[in-house]
Amino acid sequence: MIYKIYFQPTKTQNPKRESTKSLYLEASDLPAARLAVESKTDYNVEQIEELSEAALTYEQQSLGERFKLTEF
Repeated sequence: MIYKIYFQPTKTQNPKRESTKSLYLEASDLPAARLAVESKTDYNVEQIEELSEAALTYEQQSLGERFKLTEF
């Protein structure tokens, strides 16, 4: 499954919508996706969303060449 992970770059500042970033990660399930991000980064994970085929296609088309899966 492909997951879209919304995060703040640091855990030390209060979350602000303007500084929310996202990445795309392939994982077996949602807990595995969360564990991968939290164990490999200092990001403050806000939300993890499993992408359906339609949502994944939309993300790929809207981002074009900027769409990439993150690998740790």
